[in-house]
Amino acid sequence: MRDQLDAMIAAAPVWRRPGMRAMFALASRPRGLALLHRLTPADQAATGMLALARYDDPDVARALGWDAHAVVARGHDSGARTR
Repeated sequence: MRDQLDAMIAAAPVWRRPGMRAMFALASRPRGLALLHRLTPADQAATGMLALARYDDPDVARALGWDAHAVVARGHDSGARTR
């Protein structure tokens, strides 16, 4: 998951990257998350972004009901039927 977070941070504007790194570092630790809970928008943003990064793991995504290979296969099937 670290690679996905690094890519997400790298895609952000330069001025926002240090804050994102700090927020993700805090959200990944119980005490840090407890601190972020004092700033409700910040804890929601951090936990939401961490959850999105987990979707890049195929096993986690499948367990949550998202199978990328099945979606691609359905797209190919529907495209073949329309031709």
